[in-house]
Formats: sequence, structure tokens, C-alpha cells
Amino acid sequence: MQLRPYQQEAREAIQREWSEGKKRTLLVLPTGCGKTIVFSKVIEDRVREGERVLVLAHRGELLDQASDKLEKSTGLKTATEKAEQTSVGSFFRVVVGSVQTMQREKRLSQFPPDYFDTIVVDEAHHCISDGYQRVLQHFEQSNVLGVTATPDRGDMRNLGTYFESLAYEYTLPKAIKEGFLSPIKALTIPLKLDLSAVKQQAGDFSTKDLGTALDPYLYQIADEMAKHCKNRKSVVFLPLVKTSKKFRDILNERGFRAAEVNGESKDRAEILEDFENDKYNVLCNSMLLTEGWDSPAVDCIVVLRPTKVRSLYSQMVGRGTRLFPGKEELLLLDFLWHTERHELCHPAHLIAATDDVAKKMTENIEEAGAEGIALDLEEAEAQAEKDVVAEREEALAKQLAEMRKRKRKLVDPLQFEMSIQAEDLTSYVPSFGWEMGPPSDAQLKSLEKSGILPDTVDNAGKASLLLERLDRRRREGLATPKQIRILERYNFRNVGTWSFEVSSKMISRIAASGWRVPHGLSPAQYVPEG
Repeated sequence: MQLRPYQQEAREAIQREWSEGKKRTLLVLPTGCGKTIVFSKVIEDRVREGERVLVLAHRGELLDQASDKLEKSTGLKTATEKAEQTSVGSFFRVVVGSVQTMQREKRLSQFPPDYFDTIVVDEAHHCISDGYQRVLQHFEQSNVLGVTATPDRGDMRNLGTYFESLAYEYTLPKAIKEGFLSPIKALTIPLKLDLSAVKQQAGDFSTKDLGTALDPYLYQIADEMAKHCKNRKSVVFLPLVKTSKKFRDILNERGFRAAEVNGESKDRAEILEDFENDKYNVLCNSMLLTEGWDSPAVDCIVVLRPTKVRSLYSQMVGRGTRLFPGKEELLLLDFLWHTERHELCHPAHLIAATDDVAKKMTENIEEAGAEGIALDLEEAEAQAEKDVVAEREEALAKQLAEMRKRKRKLVDPLQFEMSIQAEDLTSYVPSFGWEMGPPSDAQLKSLEKSGILPDTVDNAGKASLLLERLDRRRREGLATPKQIRILERYNFRNVGTWSFEVSSKMISRIAASGWRVPHGLSPAQYVPEG
């Protein structure tokens, strides 16, 4: 099997992390980008080295999927550790194991701690739980690969307590840009759904309360779907089975061909096959289809299970991001959930690099939704980034006006980050252990030598990122922090994007004019040539 370029890069990066002694590493790939194929090839590499490998997952469908893909892509067959099935005595080098089964003391004790050389944890955002940790600690000398779809910062911080490094990350925007996933258009439906009375449970909304809160709006939501999704293949995620069944009936009254599946459905396989074959054009479910099920033809996702958990939101939307002949884009219906205390996941959170951009994107998408317009997520992100930069520049201008009174040789890191429009620096949050520690003396000295005030850089990860950026800017011949500070003092804009040479010439002109702005030159409007 020929791997896509990013899949091969990921495969090599994982092996490199292990060879460098980082035993627990992460692979982050969006849903639909072939994570199972990548870890199958990694497993093949390890088996060629004579190793034994365990694939660990929390659902039977994921184990079956891993076993099937592994055999198809590498020819390797697997033994199984699940319920009554055991791998003990098997000559297969790869075992797929259910964490519910493997965590039991009786089952674990059958394996010496050095039995598996490598462990792959599918859907790794679950691996911080006690059950997973029991298994992973038993085999603590093994190399571990955690595989997950794009997590949010909270997930990454949690995963950073166990994993030592991020071997490779492929982002949703990049996958769409490079043609490996479907473009996404978001449409905000101008229905205000009140969630203010919904309680919290395990860090998210109580599904029972959500079902009750959603009930009064189901008919209006079905009417909106009739306007926008009648000719699409749609999957609807709902909080409760009874709500899911009720919504299926409402949709069928409005001319849809809707079906419902849940964990108790005896004819689940038949319904999913009928949906695949277009007997149904809408599939309602109560969070059953978030993992381990794929239907590439799906071109509309309706999230009626509001959540604060970005990984869960990504999984729901991921059911519709795969490519399919004739499919032009995925339509994602978003709703105006009214909640007093909690920040909910919206389409913007799928691709926005920062909370500021996500907030602005959400505002822009909601404004367009009021006019019945669906916005392409990539275009919406680009516009939101411009809006945020404009707002930041305005705030920076005020800050600079105050700073003019203070004579300082060094540049404040935040001022520098805003000047060079470095979203990744401004929004940086440390994830791994070494990043969270204080900056070293050497880092602080290097920052000061480069013209950055080190006092407000409070962790090693941020210091490292700043020094890398400064070094890259030096190699690329861009303006230094000191040049930026001098020119911004004279009200020049976007100096962070100027070259070292252009900045030097302008400073020389100002010096030649007696440290005044040259006659006839307007700093706020000035744009360097080239």
C-alpha cells in the first residue's frame, strides 16, 4: 500500500521518537486521514524487528477495524484479547485487546511485564483513565504510541501528563487544503435554544437534561433541515435514544427518509447498510456513531448534542469529512445555543488556532447565518484572523502610546509577538513536562541578547519557541526586535514583516533627519516596496 506523503512522514517521525529514547509519543491526525493505516505500517516495522505489539482500544468496533486494516495493509493477522477470546498460546505477533478485558488482574497477570515491546493506544484521549493506566503501567517498559484526532488544549495538557512528546500532527485545515478531506461549510441556524437550566456531568452537559431542553425545539429544527438538507445525506447526533427516535419520526413526517440506530438496535448492521445504499437519507443516533463507523458519502452533519469537549465535537463532524465522488463539501449545521456559563464547541473550533480567532469566526458565521448564508470554514478563518489582527493592532497602538513614556532598551515579548503577528506564540500553552518548567539561565540570557525582555517569559517551552522564532527570523533576514521597537516608536505599522535591510535603511533615514520622521512620509500608511 502506497502511503500518502504525510502518512509516511508520520510513520518515520514515530520511529525517530522511539529511537531517540522518547518511549511514549503521540500521533495526531484528523478523522478520515488514515490513522489506522499509519499505525498498521508502524506495527509492521516493529514486527519486522521481531517485536510483539498490543493494540489497545475501548470498543469492539475499533478493535475489529484495526485488525481488518492491519491485515489488508500489511498482511499481518492478529490474536484477540476480548471477553472469552484470548491470545495466550497464539503465535501471532500482534494482539488487539479490549481495555475492559485487559485491565482485569486475572487477565493481566497472564502476561509478563516485558511481553509486549510496543503498545498502540487507539483514540488515545481515553488513555488517562484508570483502566488504561492499569494496563500501561503493567507493561511500563514498552514503547507506546497514542493515536488521536485533533485534540483541544485541555486534552493536550491531559495527554502531556502521560506522553513525553508529539511525534507528528497533521491539521484539519492542511488536510482540506491538500485535498485529502472535504471542505466544510458552516451554517448557523438562527434558532435560539435555551440550555441555561442544563446541569453539568463529568465535565460536560448532562445528556438527560439536554434531551429535555432540546425537546421543545425538535419540530422547528426539522423545518430548518427541510430548507437546507432535503437533498443531502445527513447524520444527526442527539443526546438521548428517546430524543433520537422522536426526531426520526418528526423528520419522516416532513418527507425525509430517516432511520435511527442505538446500542440496543438488533438490526443496526442492516440499517447502516440501507443508509449506505440510500434507502435512508438521514441517520439519527444518540452518540453511537462518534467512533469506529465511516460513510464517506455523508455530506451533512447536524450536531444536536451541544458539547464543550472539542475532541467529541471533532469526532461527530469527522463522520462527514471524508472524500466521496461528486461530494463538493460537508455542510455543518450549527445552532445558537443559549448558555449562561459555558463556552460551547462551534464549527470555528475545528480549525481556529486560537480562542480569539474562534470567537471572531463564530460571530462572523452567525451573522452570515442570519442571512441564510453558509460560510466556507477556511475562508471564514482567514477573515477572522484579519479582523483579530486589526483589533490587536488597535489595542497595540494604545499600548504603545503608553509605552512611549517609558524608555526601555528591550522589547516586551507580547509586543514582539503582536508585531510579527505570531498567533502560535501569543496563544502558546505548555503541554509536556519540560515545557512547563521555568526558563533556564541560558535561555534568559539569549533572549536578552536578542533584544527581548525576559522577565515575563515564565516557562521553558515559551522561551524555546521564542528563541527558535528569533533564530529563524535572523536566517530569513527579517527585522530584529530592536529595529521593531525603534520603528514602532515612530508609529510605523506591521514592522515585524519588514526585512532587516529595509528596517536599517528607514532607521538611517530617520537618524539623518535628526531622529524625526522624514518630511512627506506618513508612518501609519507606509508600506515598504517589495
